[in-house]
Amino acid sequence: MYWTLELASYLADAPWPATKDELIDYAIRTGAPLEVVENLQEIEEEDENFESILEIWPDYPSEEDYLWNEDEY
Repeated sequence: MYWTLELASYLADAPWPATKDELIDYAIRTGAPLEVVENLQEIEEEDENFESILEIWPDYPSEEDYLWNEDEY
């Protein structure tokens, strides 16, 4: 299983919290690449609810990772 920013971004707007099956269904319905579905199928926790993409891919960047000042915009 491998994640890239591009692949993980397909799940950024998923209806969180969600189970593995719900995420697979969401990925298929939204036309995510096959790699996203394959990565989700490799997750071992069947019935666990995931609260965000960070539980699936901890390296997913958050707003705090971007260095820009909101006050300037």
